[in-house]
Amino acid sequence: MTDTTTVKQRFGIIGTSPLLDRALEVALRVAPTDLSVLVTGESGVGKEFFPQIIHAYSARKHNKYIAVNCGAIPEGTIDSELFGHEKGAFTGALEARKGYFEEADGGTIFLDEVAELPHPTQARLLRVLQTGEFIRVGSSKVQKTDVRVVAATNTDLMEAIAAGRFREDLYYRLNTVPIAVPALRERPEDIPLLFRKFAGDVAAQYRMPPVTLDEGARRLLSSYYWRGNIRQLKNVAEQISAIEQTRLITADILAGYLPQQGAGAPPLPADSRRMEEGSAATERELLYKVLFDMRADINDLKRMMGELMQGAVPHPEPVHDIRGLLPTTAQSTAAADFAESEEVTDEPPRTKAEAQREQIIRALRRNNGRRRDAAAELFMSERTLYRKIKELGIEEGPHGRN
Repeated sequence: MTDTTTVKQRFGIIGTSPLLDRALEVALRVAPTDLSVLVTGESGVGKEFFPQIIHAYSARKHNKYIAVNCGAIPEGTIDSELFGHEKGAFTGALEARKGYFEEADGGTIFLDEVAELPHPTQARLLRVLQTGEFIRVGSSKVQKTDVRVVAATNTDLMEAIAAGRFREDLYYRLNTVPIAVPALRERPEDIPLLFRKFAGDVAAQYRMPPVTLDEGARRLLSSYYWRGNIRQLKNVAEQISAIEQTRLITADILAGYLPQQGAGAPPLPADSRRMEEGSAATERELLYKVLFDMRADINDLKRMMGELMQGAVPHPEPVHDIRGLLPTTAQSTAAADFAESEEVTDEPPRTKAEAQREQIIRALRRNNGRRRDAAAELFMSERTLYRKIKELGIEEGPHGRN
């Protein structure tokens, strides 16, 4: 049987925590079966790796794997997305269309944020799980499908059941085999390893020496609560790599990038996390990324101009201090962040909204319009990205689907 080390190498999973290994072992054991799996864990812990592992080590691995973010699809169209529709079933249905369950026949469907499904859709999903049958929107013909379902949520489904938001019978159908993905604070031995990986990725991408942590910074990093889990840790590693002139990070420097909270502070509830994603912190992260990309573009332009003017052999661009471009701590306001960056360009100063709009457009272009990949690059949820696209009036164009 495949061991967890092989799985980690194949999927780029970093960590030696027994809790992480236990979750991977369960995924490997259940993979050869057709049992439904429910992956639970806080936002940002990496739940999306587990359905990929289950599919890759199953007999369905040569058939389709489709990932669906249930929270990112409007309620009025989600039945059509999942189960398909007939021509004329609703306004804009100009032709018949297969749904994900029909497309994935013989394969695996990953339903992320499954707790966000509306009640009518939950009833349709329950029928698929019980009988393998579904009906397209606007049709009366029953169709069959053979699909393995893996679902994930960061919501306490028992609380959702008690509140009447989730069907109890669907919960037990989905939860045939549960996999609990540990929060980052539950695997402190993995935190320095992950930080080093993220810092190394930034250094390679932007051609600069990676930052390293002294002993005090490592202790602070490992003892911090990490309410945003791996996603938050990656964001901190990138901010430090971009802003700090020194490459050796002390505890005092690191503390400036960590929001103040007690070591045992409870995580925010799901609704509060969603509100926080749209807060100034998220806007500040976008601005950091705008300025970071601008700096990389300037370095590329300078190198190209040198090659054109001198005919010189290309050589690595020396690392410059960008402290003058950005504030010294992550606690500065977003307005100050952007004001200090004006010296890198002759263009008129832009508003925060314009800067965010530009960065979102860049991310969408780099990912060929795939909102899930663009959201991951921008360190926000796909739902937050969708809201930002609407708020900022971004025309996505004829991009591909996830």
